[in-house]
Amino acid sequence: MTPNLQLVRLLQLASPALPVGAYTYSQGLEWAVESGVIGDEATAGRWIGDLLRFGIGRYEAPLVLALISAWCAANTGEIARLNGEFLASRESAELRAETVQMGFSLHRLVRDLRAPGLSTVESGLASLGEIAFPTAWAGIAAAWQIAPDAALTAYLWSWAENLVMAALKAVPLGQASGQRLLAELGGRIPAVAVDAKKLPENEWSNFTPAFAIACARHETQYSRLFRS
Repeated sequence: MTPNLQLVRLLQLASPALPVGAYTYSQGLEWAVESGVIGDEATAGRWIGDLLRFGIGRYEAPLVLALISAWCAANTGEIARLNGEFLASRESAELRAETVQMGFSLHRLVRDLRAPGLSTVESGLASLGEIAFPTAWAGIAAAWQIAPDAALTAYLWSWAENLVMAALKAVPLGQASGQRLLAELGGRIPAVAVDAKKLPENEWSNFTPAFAIACARHETQYSRLFRS
């Protein structure tokens, strides 16, 4: 694959147009708005930024890198282990349902693309049963020969973009606020990716109690736009 084609494939994989339903989830942010923890641009930025640094950056990010490495090595045992670890790490029913639904949708997309280079990914995912979204995403990134550093940066950007879009709807915020948030969060992502690359597995951590509580309380929130 040429560098330009790798970039195109990465843009496709990180695009909001990827048909996995990410836009229907807020990962507890909607409850944080309902409870008054988030009420404007500053508090939305603090919530998403803290989660990027202390949650996603310290657990999901290094796990994505490890999954890409496992897919590149065709290490099916390690892929299955990391997939199971991520499913077990989901603190609420909604969070678990989110990653399984998105993983299922991405697996279906792999089949529908009918690309010869993705056949190994399709068969590997089919053997897993329940598929976590990062597992499927990392498999495609590996098959498309995307450099792990670039893949992780795009993965984090896609996550941040989805949370900002959720804030735009739930707070609500204006488009300019959303772009300011994305500019600020985007400036943090390279450092988060570098730290994730250096983090050994015995130091991975998703200990973010406020996030877990928000996700759990969203499950009984009466009026809501999002599925998590």
